[in-house]
Amino acid sequence: MGKIIAFANQKGGVGKTTTCINVATYMALMDKKVLILDIDPQGNATSAVGIAKNKDLKTIYDLIGGESNYDEVIKSTIVDNLFIIPSTVDLAGAEVELIQIPQRERVIKRILDEIKDQYDFILIDCPPSLGLITVNALTAADSVLIPIQCEFFALEGLTQLMNTIRLIKYHLNPELDIEGVVMTMKDKRYNLSNQVSNEIIKFFNTKVYLTTIPRNIRLAEAPSHGLPVALYDANSKGAEAYLSLAEEIMKRNNTNFKKISRVRKIKFTGGNEND
Repeated sequence: MGKIIAFANQKGGVGKTTTCINVATYMALMDKKVLILDIDPQGNATSAVGIAKNKDLKTIYDLIGGESNYDEVIKSTIVDNLFIIPSTVDLAGAEVELIQIPQRERVIKRILDEIKDQYDFILIDCPPSLGLITVNALTAADSVLIPIQCEFFALEGLTQLMNTIRLIKYHLNPELDIEGVVMTMKDKRYNLSNQVSNEIIKFFNTKVYLTTIPRNIRLAEAPSHGLPVALYDANSKGAEAYLSLAEEIMKRNNTNFKKISRVRKIKFTGGNEND
């Protein structure tokens, strides 16, 4: 049975989508079958793995509305073993439509229950909000992974996020756990970054991953090419950090995985190799 991990933080710009797609990519390269569920109407995860958002693309919105089946919606990506249920701006209206559906908080859960046994991991890229779509994701998930930017304002809203998780756990999903907390966009040169890191560790204790994600230009560039960083520049500091994070997640889950060399050419379908 596949493990479902929601990547969530109501604050935008914390590296949530970047973390989701790059962890998913490395899991797939480690020989795990992985599905990304993009439920952010911006559809950034969809673009970042090379899926073109044209008018004929079937998305999670079509699954929610019952207008398409799984075979039409689940797309293979440029990475072997990595699949995605895409999203586009059409999903923006889904929260209003979900209000009219019985057990509206469990719509995504019902969708994933049908297919979760087909994957080792299902990673949900949530929108930067705590609305009904995110509530659906947390209701469906086994755990939530929280990316937090190493800046002062990133600490604001954490209480609200944790309250939402507690409410979901109490009312909708008693099995929901915090998978872990990853500090992103960290710049060790600045005292503030280190101070925020210390506060995050005090708040979450052992749930904080040892791996931190640095500010890295290659991480920022990769999505514009429709590539995860592992395929765009496998030797960049950003790629090395996400490889380390994926390994740490695997180890915490007691999951066997194929080791990946940090310096290598990674083969992928649909394009050229990147050193």
